[in-house]
Amino acid sequence: MDLPRESMLLRIYLGEKDHWEHKALYEAIVLKAREMHLAGATVFRGAMGFGRSSRMHTAKILRLSYDLPILVEIVDTEEKIKSFLPVIDSMLKGGLVTLEKIQAVYYRGEQPA
Repeated sequence: MDLPRESMLLRIYLGEKDHWEHKALYEAIVLKAREMHLAGATVFRGAMGFGRSSRMHTAKILRLSYDLPILVEIVDTEEKIKSFLPVIDSMLKGGLVTLEKIQAVYYRGEQPA
């Protein structure tokens, strides 16, 4: 699959304890993105953050949180990303979703044998 230079980045900010259908929400999102043949997805776990509620979530030992910030990034064409938005909308109860036009410089990987 070729990824055009003019592509789109979807970012989904959520919490580690968010779930969807008995599965971690970030995992469900990545699996759905793969099922829909999007170009790629990555999950990042944050060390510290806060959202709309201003409640601090941190990995510091004295304030151990089991709800650390999670960021899911998905890259593909604008058309495919926008077709994925209704799926995200049905899964997400809270959080933040952003879109950004990007320039994909390289999209390389090992070719299947």
